[in-house]
Amino acid sequence: MGLFLSVLGRDLRLALRQSSDSLIVVGFFVVTVVLFPFGVGPEVSVLERISAGVLWVTALLASMLSLDRIFQQDYEDGSLDLLTRAPAPLTGIVLAKILAHWLTTALPLVVAAPVLAVLLQMSPEGFSALVAALLLGTPTLSLIGAVGAALVLGARRGGVLVSLLILPLYVPVLIFGVSAVDGAASGFAVASQFQIMGAILLVSLVVCPLAAAMALRQALE
Repeated sequence: MGLFLSVLGRDLRLALRQSSDSLIVVGFFVVTVVLFPFGVGPEVSVLERISAGVLWVTALLASMLSLDRIFQQDYEDGSLDLLTRAPAPLTGIVLAKILAHWLTTALPLVVAAPVLAVLLQMSPEGFSALVAALLLGTPTLSLIGAVGAALVLGARRGGVLVSLLILPLYVPVLIFGVSAVDGAASGFAVASQFQIMGAILLVSLVVCPLAAAMALRQALE
């Protein structure tokens, strides 16, 4: 636990020093969402109908911008090799780095999403569902993304490769996330969508750190 907290604190401090990376992610999210009313027109019914899908797809794409930051810098300066030799399970270290990534990239997107939902004319009933769905879904995106980032570590054009690897795995989270927000905005029960998203998160929490740790060991051999 001590090493977990040390790695988490270190990555958070590095992220604060390089705050431009997080600002780029949030800036991409905001600018892309703002462009949609110009592209599809200002009609309220159209914007309301597409609001959940636009916010989710944009958040998904924005979170992918910083996936290479999870391991790449440590790989280049040799820190990752030292971490793999630490007297602690590598899965715990990986989980700490994933948590740091989520706190510095995905969490700001969750905070910004309700403000942008107003711009897209989302029904007020969908706001709480949007925040809850993003809080359940974005950790899964970070967990799956970490596996992809570990698999392409050290490869040329790793950003393109990781996108091809993980985008198909993001589809279930996207489907149930959008469905939960749309259902809540329309007044339907959405407990089943949240239960499925919670189950996906729990499975990812168990499987993804193990898979990422194995991929990291393979990359460092």
